[in-house]
This record gives sequence, C-alpha cells and structure tokens, in this order.
Amino acid sequence: RVDEWTDVDRKRVMNDIITTMFNKKFMEELFKLQELYSKKALRTVYDRLAHASIMRLNQASMDKLYDLMTMAFKYQVLLCPRPKDILLVTFNHLDAIKDFVRDSPGILNQVDETFRQLIETYSCLSAGEFQLIRQTLLIFFQDMHIRVSIFLKDKVQNSNGRFVLPISGPVPWGTEVPGLIRMFNRNGDEVKRTEFTTGGNYVTPQREGSFDLYGERVLKLGTNMYSVSRPVETHMSGSSKNLASHAKESIAPNPLAKEELNFLARLLGGLEIKKPGGSETGFRLNLFTTDEEEEHAALTRPEELSYKVINIEATQ
Repeated sequence: RVDEWTDVDRKRVMNDIITTMFNKKFMEELFKLQELYSKKALRTVYDRLAHASIMRLNQASMDKLYDLMTMAFKYQVLLCPRPKDILLVTFNHLDAIKDFVRDSPGILNQVDETFRQLIETYSCLSAGEFQLIRQTLLIFFQDMHIRVSIFLKDKVQNSNGRFVLPISGPVPWGTEVPGLIRMFNRNGDEVKRTEFTTGGNYVTPQREGSFDLYGERVLKLGTNMYSVSRPVETHMSGSSKNLASHAKESIAPNPLAKEELNFLARLLGGLEIKKPGGSETGFRLNLFTTDEEEEHAALTRPEELSYKVINIEATQ
C-alpha cells in the first residue's frame, strides 16, 4: 500500500534485498562451475531474497511475483537476437540495480564487483558456448507458459502462453539483412547472385551494445518493461494446469535431493532473513488489486504448484 510507506522505506527495502543478493559468499557460490539448479532450488533462493528485508509476501503473491519474473526472463532469453546478447540483457538488469542504489556507495561497489566477475567470466566465451547457455536456459523454462497481461497486450505472447518471435526489426549484430543468395565455385569465387523476397521488414543494427562496465547496451531486452503504466496480472494457462498434474510425479524421492539441499545450505548461508523487531511491524506486499483477490488466488492455486520453503540453519 503505497500510501502507508515512504520513499525512505522503499529505498531501505531495495538496499536490503540488493545487499543480500550481491553478498560476497553468495556470489562466490553462484560463480562456481556447477549443474543448473532445479526449479525447487531456484524458487527457494527467490523466497529467501524476497524476504531479505522487512517486506512480507504471502504464498499467493509470492507465486505471482515468481511467475512474473520467470516469464519475463524467459521472454528476454527467447528474443535475444544472438546468444551473446544474453550478457547484454544481464548488464541491463545490473545497470537498473545500480540505479536503485546510486546513493549507497558500499552496495554499489558490491554490484560493480559482480559486474567485473561477469565480464571476466563470460566476455571471452565463443558464440557456440553462449548458444549452449541459451539452449540450457530455454530447456529449463520450456514447460512454463504462464500468461502475463503486459505481454498479451503488447501482442508478444499468445493466449496459450507461448511467445511470438518478431519477423521484422534489426537483425543480429554481425549478420546481414536476409534477401540475397550467393553461389560460389569450388575455388571460393562468387559466380552467381539471386535475390528473394523475405516475409519481414529487416534492418541492419546501427552499432553493437557495450560489454563494458559502463556503456550504451543498445539492446532494450532486460530494461524496465513497466515504463508505460498499465495493470499487470498473471493468469493460469492450460499448460500451467498440466504442469500441476506432472508435479505429482516429481514428489518421488530424488537421490540428488540431499546433495542439493547441502549445496543450498552453503549457498543460503549468507542470506539472512530480516525479522521486523521492536515497534517495527514491517509491511506486506500484495500483488493483487485487493486482499480478497489475493486470498481467492491462494485458495484456487493448485496445491502442487505451491512450493514449500525449506528453512536451513546453515551455521549448524
């Protein structure tokens, strides 16, 4: 409820969450070579991060927030013009985060350190390695087709929750606008050219986005999609309901579960949940229009889709 908390509160919440997210130990664990997390492990990390400040979300609002975040990220990865642009999307995310904490030099330094690690780790990878990363991420999200009203209104998502790939606009950096076929002989000499009509209106990009700590990213994926004010909702699509039926299959004991929980214990060691103390009551974030709507969503959400939060005492 915006009328009940101030800009100081808002800034404090952002600072708490960002400080926790870019915790040095947490980042060290993230950058280690490892298998991709399971969906449950990722959700556990999200729950801990969302509750790293005085803010509280109940189950329905947390589910909705998670749906929004995962579908927005899937959209960004899917629409990347070329695999390496995943890095530009990440830099757009970090540029926005730095803007939130521009008045807090200590936190800003934490984010910059992560920025430098990303540049050092990923800028030297080949196009093929970036393609492997992109495909791995898309495989992770391939069964998630939750409809988001902002995407439906912009016609970038169909009513079945699948995203629409554009057939117009700038082509990936380093490629040519389609419409020309060149034929070569065995010596590598061009002997013939044939033109054909394309189904889209393509243009050559003006310049490549910057992969440096500071710079113009050019790519808009990963920037604020709420720049234009509009209502945002998530709807349960048919495929999400199918996901609920498949979720029962994953309840069977997983031999890797113990190993994964041990890893999560190490990972979450630095993630401290802030409990409002003294006279401070904290505040509750509701992602629905009314409290009644949030309660209804909590009751109607399939139980299989509600993730249980595992609290781990990492110091033991």
